[in-house]
Amino acid sequence: MLRAAIAFFVIGLVSFLLGANGVGGLSIEVGKTLLVVFLILAVISFAANFLGGKKNRPLT
Repeated sequence: MLRAAIAFFVIGLVSFLLGANGVGGLSIEVGKTLLVVFLILAVISFAANFLGGKKNRPLT
C-alpha cells in the first residue's frame, strides 16, 4: 500500500510538471488517502502486536 501511495505521488508530480493539473491533483489526493490508510493500519497493527503479542521464551 505504501508503494502505491508513493507511485501516485510520483504520477501526480510528473503530471503537474507536464501541465495536466487535473490528473496531478487527483493523483496526489489518492496518494494522500492511501498514505493515511497505511498509517492508520500500521498503528493498529503495532498496538495489537504490543498489547497481545506472545512473550519470547528462551530456547532450551
